[in-house]
Amino acid sequence: MSSTPSNPSRRAAIGRGLAVAAAALGASCRFSPYHFAGGGLPPNIRTIAVLPFDNQTPIPELQTLLFEAMRNQLQQRLNVRDASENKADAIVRGAIVKYDADVPIGYAAGGQSTQARRQLQLVVDVAIIDQSSGRTLFERKALTEKADYAERDEVSGRQKAVQQVVTDVIEGAQSQW
Repeated sequence: MSSTPSNPSRRAAIGRGLAVAAAALGASCRFSPYHFAGGGLPPNIRTIAVLPFDNQTPIPELQTLLFEAMRNQLQQRLNVRDASENKADAIVRGAIVKYDADVPIGYAAGGQSTQARRQLQLVVDVAIIDQSSGRTLFERKALTEKADYAERDEVSGRQKAVQQVVTDVIEGAQSQW
């Protein structure tokens, strides 16, 4: 078998062409009116305060779990810093309006044991508000998430549902801009 020797000048020309195309693309994106600033929020939003959600459920730890997850993930994924309520560019507030943890969804029998799968439902109202203008940047009423969990492992289902709520809020805030 014979192989065709590579042409060094042709490879160099292709490399130069790719470098020019990459530079042109980078320059066009930089000057384009369409760009992402502040991780999906308007450019004036650089700090955010997450307020503890009003908990209308009988599960007190939900408030802390949602607060911590929301605070950490918003900072990381929306490229904002944490601030106190009176100094923040935007605030996040809401309410945990429903938590139903005992919805049976399936059973699996294996040998002598039976495993049940359960599902929980978490419903929240949430809003992100620009403090300088009072404008609502994102709002969702009755945001509902469901999470499956193994019987006697409600805590893991709760964590999954909270994470899904936070992801929905972040994606919703990003889609507005």
